[in-house]
Amino acid sequence: MRKIFTKISITALALTPLANDISFWAMAVRSRLTTSKVVDAALELVDEQGVEGLTLAAVAARTGVATPSLYKHVASLADLRGHVGVRLLEEMAERFTRAVLGLAGDEAVAALMHAYRAYVNEHPKRYAAMPMDPLHDELQRAAGMKLMEIQLATLRGYGIEGSAAIHATRRLRVIVHGFASIESSGGFGLPEGLDDTYDQLIRMYLNDLRGTR
Repeated sequence: MRKIFTKISITALALTPLANDISFWAMAVRSRLTTSKVVDAALELVDEQGVEGLTLAAVAARTGVATPSLYKHVASLADLRGHVGVRLLEEMAERFTRAVLGLAGDEAVAALMHAYRAYVNEHPKRYAAMPMDPLHDELQRAAGMKLMEIQLATLRGYGIEGSAAIHATRRLRVIVHGFASIESSGGFGLPEGLDDTYDQLIRMYLNDLRGTR
């Protein structure tokens, strides 16, 4: 009996450091987790599985924590999607800024439209998660305004301001969103070059801007 008790005691003592190590590392993972890292993991899931694959359980598994630990960083799945939307808007704003830097007029608008199309084709699953109306969302409003301001700035060289500028940005969005969304989903099956079609759309839009005052 004493031998059995001694064996159990030794085993328990041997396992205690292991349990402590596991607990320590679990706490370390939780302490290193930030909202930004949670969003990073969410974007990885979106890239792999689309927005349908974005769940709190999947993000928790990706970051190595239990699902309740995520609530220190996001309030809900909807809140997480809101943060993802902010990141996507910021990504696109950065892409637009680089594209139009040092350009004006037709060159700036054409560069912006090419950058927009390229983003959709490079990140179709991320683009599908892009918020459609960020200006009416408290979390996303600032990022949405920054993205819109870049577009509005490219129009000032045409003397387009106020309501006319808003209408012009909407037309640009319809053109690029429509074309790039169909393109990225493989919807253009005929052999004529897509770049040629897109260049025609850009020229059409530029001509439209010259007639807008």
